[in-house]
Amino acid sequence: MHFYVRKRRTTPAVIIVALIDVLIVLVIFLLVTTTFKQQAALKVQLPDSSQSKKAGANENPPFVVTINTNGVYFVDKTPVTFDQLKDQLKSAVSKNPEVVLAINADENAPWGKVVKIRDAAADAKIKSLVAFTRQPAKQ
Repeated sequence: MHFYVRKRRTTPAVIIVALIDVLIVLVIFLLVTTTFKQQAALKVQLPDSSQSKKAGANENPPFVVTINTNGVYFVDKTPVTFDQLKDQLKSAVSKNPEVVLAINADENAPWGKVVKIRDAAADAKIKSLVAFTRQPAKQ
């Protein structure tokens, strides 16, 4: 009788180092080909002003109210009504009496909306009011 000796097969091995190298190459490829472009949430065309200043780091950030072309008020990129805006201004003053109100209005926004914000700021006892502008194009 002749018996056959069974040979044990070695289990296939996965080479982890090669897989890691391939994954790193894929990640690098994705990072290089991806474009990181930030888009503004609100498109506002600021008016030109020769007195405009560059925005810089400020210790006390202003309370920003944005008015688009249609005359809609925005606070932190969320639309608000005028009554909600007045309440938010009063609560901002109660938290910080030295708060600065910054108006970010489109150049085609209704002027009456800007005046209403100024009146609401006066009612809320805001002492400092600024408006965002852009520098005129150099000719």
